[in-house]
Amino acid sequence: MMHKPVTASEKSKPLADLTKCRDILAKYTSATSADLIPILQQIQDAYGYLPQNVLEEITARVRIPLSKIYGVITFYSQFSLEPRGKHTIKVCVGTACHIKGAPDIKKKITEVLHIQEGETTKDYKFTYEPVACLGTCFLAPVMMVNERYYGKLTTEKTEQILKSY
Repeated sequence: MMHKPVTASEKSKPLADLTKCRDILAKYTSATSADLIPILQQIQDAYGYLPQNVLEEITARVRIPLSKIYGVITFYSQFSLEPRGKHTIKVCVGTACHIKGAPDIKKKITEVLHIQEGETTKDYKFTYEPVACLGTCFLAPVMMVNERYYGKLTTEKTEQILKSY
């Protein structure tokens, strides 16, 4: 399974089709600032990230300043301005996981996917990110793929899990 990281030159993103955005915004005929987070969540679910031209469409249609939108996006880690992989891999790097082998798990992920922490595979299949804690110390070392937890990992088990996607 050969995956290459997305490089800066490959990240020049074409304009996103605004159809999905407009469909989402149509549900908010009198949107207020209180609607911004749900709007952004739905937009990100639809596109996989928050494209620049879509943010500009939100500003124009909902009359929320772009600076306020960026303030929300950069405050909450759930939002991404960059395209992300179909599957997000989160590896716990907390103390319990670290002691029980997280460094070996991280190394195996890098080996199998050919990307480093914080990168996305060129085919946009995986995004790999370390997290401070997944709150499941009893499963250490642990990772999540999308919303599914995998615990008591070994390097062999980690490779099998990744290849199953």
